[in-house]
Amino acid sequence: MTTTPRSGSRAPGASARDWRAPAAACTTVILWASAFVSIRTAGEAYSPGALALGRLLAGSLALGTILLVRREGLPARAAWPGIAASGLLWFGLYMVVLNWGEQQVDAGTAAMVVNIGPILIALLGAGLLGEGLPRRLLIGMGVSFAGAAVVGLSMSGHGGSSVLGVVLCLVAAVAYAGGVVSQKPALRHGSALQITTFGCLTGTVACLPFTGALLSEAAAAPVSATLNMVYLGVFPTALAFTTWAYALSRTTAGRMGATTYAVPALVVLMSWLLLDEVPAPLAVAGGLLCLAGVAVSRGRGTARRSGTGPVVPEPEQATVEAGQARVERR
Repeated sequence: MTTTPRSGSRAPGASARDWRAPAAACTTVILWASAFVSIRTAGEAYSPGALALGRLLAGSLALGTILLVRREGLPARAAWPGIAASGLLWFGLYMVVLNWGEQQVDAGTAAMVVNIGPILIALLGAGLLGEGLPRRLLIGMGVSFAGAAVVGLSMSGHGGSSVLGVVLCLVAAVAYAGGVVSQKPALRHGSALQITTFGCLTGTVACLPFTGALLSEAAAAPVSATLNMVYLGVFPTALAFTTWAYALSRTTAGRMGATTYAVPALVVLMSWLLLDEVPAPLAVAGGLLCLAGVAVSRGRGTARRSGTGPVVPEPEQATVEAGQARVERR
């Protein structure tokens, strides 16, 4: 007979696994932050569509190889609607319009507009996935968005923005949010590697019209630009999207979206260490705000007690604990 763990308690052996999802989320955030450094070099030689296609081809090759070695095969049929939607929106549309938008606006403006994405994820997750909007998540996202705006202001140039660029960055944010919310249900029917691999392949197919541009630009591009494009495909795409999917399958879309607010802070740090760009005090302050907001949104809510009754966890924590209980019963 199997007993269900009490609310607020941990199943036996659960503590040994607790580090994996946070470690996966941290890996994703670090690699996505590093992508901004590589995009600077690759974007000088490749147009938006060609860069997206080259990145996705490298990512698909890496993911496909790992999938074959692990012999995971195809995900269940029920996963394919989510795979198709996330592949088209996130791997395809998002990467192209973000590359294009960043050519039309300065980096600060792009960062501020795209960072509405996590807010949209939380709202869509609440409306479509029934995740709820815990108070800590809302407060943390508000603090982080303020920090991202401060970082963006510190990076903004003068007269470098256009209406087209802002619209493209807004489309990128919507595509990102839609892709994440579409991916979440698919993870119930396939592994993180399966969902990421076939999502990346879907995005690659959608970007095939840019094949001619990729071939012509690759012939003239410096080796450093091409190597950075390959890096973008193997690490910030293949590895980081897989670790993202792994972590997403173990928490809510809203909390995972809030975690990405750590990216602006890491970009400031990496630009300082790798590009010798000394951050302005405003950028440092904004980065610290981003990290503080992530800490608030990812932290466990204060337990609410009714008299001497059992601890009642926040809605999102209850969802995670229920999932852990189901796994332990299998």
